[in-house]
Amino acid sequence: MQVTVNLGFNGQCEAAFKLYEQCLGAEPGPVFRYAGSPMADDVPADWQDKIMHGSVKVGDLVLMGGDVAPERYEEPKGFALSVQITSTEEAERIFHGLARDGRIVMPLEKTFWAARFGQVVDRFGVPWLINCEGAE
Repeated sequence: MQVTVNLGFNGQCEAAFKLYEQCLGAEPGPVFRYAGSPMADDVPADWQDKIMHGSVKVGDLVLMGGDVAPERYEEPKGFALSVQITSTEEAERIFHGLARDGRIVMPLEKTFWAARFGQVVDRFGVPWLINCEGAE
């Protein structure tokens, strides 16, 4: 058995996946758009090029997602994606990349358990925890 994450976006899945490729070194996976699919009639006409289902690979995790029809979209809540890293420099880069046009919940700083820890909600509403256990 394998458990993975599937994120719903409000029409911005493609942009979110591009950000994750940039910040996290994610590798693009298959993308299926609404146009030509059995679900094409379930979204507005201007959504045909939106992602019905797609994925990116981040390390060993396949992160799946898609654009949820506007009337069914709900903002993410009650979870966070956690990045575990050993380089403080890389933690800083990832944190600030995800924070760009998003919201910092807890600044990235030294804690009693980590060389760096911070919380951010990216510009697509996805909450992230950055935990760096490496030496400074």
